[in-house]
Formats: sequence, C-alpha cells, structure tokens
Amino acid sequence: MNMPIKDLSGQKTRRSGDELVRHLENFELDLQFTAGVWFFAPGGGRFHDRYVPDVPMEQRIEMALDLKDQGLVGLEAHYPNEVNDDTLDLFKSANEEGVRLITVVPNLFYDAQFEFGSLSSPIEDVRRSAIERTITTLEINKELDTDFAIVWPGIDGFDNTFGQNHVAARDRFAEGLAEAMDAVPGVRICIEPKPYEPRPNIMYGTTAEALLLCEKVESLLGSSENADILDAGTPLMGLNPEVGHVLMAFEDLAYAFSLVCEYGRLGHTHWNSQPLGNYDQDLDVGVVYPEQTEAAMYALKMCGYQQYFGLDLNPERIPVKQALVNCMDMLKAVNERINNLDHARVVEYVENPTENRGMLEAMLIRTRYPEATGLSELD
Repeated sequence: MNMPIKDLSGQKTRRSGDELVRHLENFELDLQFTAGVWFFAPGGGRFHDRYVPDVPMEQRIEMALDLKDQGLVGLEAHYPNEVNDDTLDLFKSANEEGVRLITVVPNLFYDAQFEFGSLSSPIEDVRRSAIERTITTLEINKELDTDFAIVWPGIDGFDNTFGQNHVAARDRFAEGLAEAMDAVPGVRICIEPKPYEPRPNIMYGTTAEALLLCEKVESLLGSSENADILDAGTPLMGLNPEVGHVLMAFEDLAYAFSLVCEYGRLGHTHWNSQPLGNYDQDLDVGVVYPEQTEAAMYALKMCGYQQYFGLDLNPERIPVKQALVNCMDMLKAVNERINNLDHARVVEYVENPTENRGMLEAMLIRTRYPEATGLSELD
C-alpha cells in the first residue's frame, strides 16, 4: 500500500502582520536530513583524478546509518548505476533500520547515448530509451514507496543556440515526462533546475522556467489516476531547487524558494554553498554566502516548509562523514538563530520600512555577532 503523496498546500498560505508574527513564533522547521549516495565516494573531475578509492554501496549505507543520531533519515540514489538488482535489497534493509530511500532518480545525463539530450533528444530511439528508463525508475519509486522522483535535465539543452528549435525540444521533454508519469501514475516528479554544466545551456534551468514546466507537464497528463490527484488539488510536479544551482543562475535563494512555495510546489531542497555563477562546486553548507543560507531558511520558516533538507555535496578533500556532520551542524545552528529572532521586530521593520530605515540591518548585525562589544545602543 503506497503512502499518499505529501500535501504541499500549506506553503501557499498568505500571512502578514500579526498573523505572520504568530506563525513565526510557533512554527519551527523540522530538520530531517537526506543525502545522495553519489558523493559518499567522490570521483575524479575533468582536470584531476579521484582522491579517494571507490566505496561499495553496502559500506556507503553503513556510513549513512552511523549518522542517524545526527538527524540523517534518508538517502537519494540514481537508477540504474546506484539502484539496481544488485543493490535493491541493501536499500530495503536500510529502510528497515531507519534510513529510507526517499527518491530514486533516473540517470538521464551520463550515458553516451544521451550526447544530444535525453527526453528532449531529436533522435527518436535515444528519446525512447530515456522515456523507458524514466518509466522503470518511477516503477521502482512506487515499489519502494518513496516520496518523489527527482528529474534533472542536465544533458538536455544546447551548445550553439543558432537554428535550434527550442520550442520543439521543450515540447519533447515535457511530453516524454508526461508519458512516463501516465505509464506509472501516482508518483510525484520534482524537477531540479540548473542553468549550465554539463551542457553550456540546460533547458528549464531557472526557478521560474521549472515552474512553467510543472504546469506544462500537468496539463499533458491523461491517466485517470493522475487526473484524480490533480483534481483533489495535489500537485504531481514539484521542484527540488539546489542552493548551488540557484546561485549559479544569479538568483536570490530566499526569493527563489519563496516563489516555489507560492505555488505549493516545493517538494524537496538540496543544500550546499556556491559562489555566484562559477562552476558547480557543491561546497559544505554555509562556507560561501552564509547570509543566503540564513535568509533562505527564514523564508522557508515563513512559508511553513515541512519537507526534507537534502545534502548534495562534493567533499573531495574532506571525509564524507565529516562533511555531512558539518552541513547538518550548520543548518541546525542557522535554524536555532532564526528561531531566536524577535519576529515581531522583523515583521515590523519589513512592513513599515519608512519608519524603520536601517533597523533590520542593525538587528542582523547583533544576531550575527552576539559577542561583539562596543556597538551602539539599539532603540
């Protein structure tokens, strides 16, 4: 018996004034963490060999189980390279020990056959292969009773824009995704936008574009089971925005996350840190732009986000367990700080800016540096 698809409708609630203050004072983010098994043994890069030996899946799962006390409750993995006939029982055993496989991701970006795209490929047999892989992945998600399937269109895009039939490529991607979802109804897809890398330009690469894709795919769904779910007000398409990808696109984290919540589609989040633009670095949470982490967490608190906090890292020079602990500790620390803010002051400063010029900034100085001395008096 499959669990019902998680309700995201609370994210859409509008609050202001006293109602928002009461919500901020009473609602706390539930920090339950998940981690992708792919970074438990980081591979080499384009310009260097791997720095650590490969780790068998059984050992990766043991590492995850050792972190249950720190708040790690779930794993994420790709089909067929990580979840397959040889490893399926390992993930089922982990589930019984308290670390669930929360998503199985179709690997639509690595194989040589996807050189010119997967679901969007103009080569029909390649596109058909991508659709069938997505169908199989959705079947595994249903068998394992996961929460959703992440889809990342990492190889779907273009190098040279001249003469590209972009509309046709986007149609092929959306129609292929809808076909797979109708073949295995009742499984939510969470799109993970990224603007570039490995393709110079990835389709649906920003938050707003991914939201448009959600509406487009849902409009194409035809199975009666999917129609019933949508008619009940539950989205079958959501987003899994990753901090690094959002910042690669020069988006603001809090704004982007709140935009997804506005439409009730924030199914999952991936956390790390990243310089604006640049290549995808997957640094530990808060290493770069900690103020973006802090603002994003507060935005999720404002929206009543109740889903997992996924960690997507590339700890090439840090032991993976230490990297995971660092990231979980950082999010716990940020969460404690935002919970202890004077929420009434924050709302007052934001909603009445003409009477409180510079006061939000003054307040944040003191919350970020509580042991600082010699500061001016804050009225």
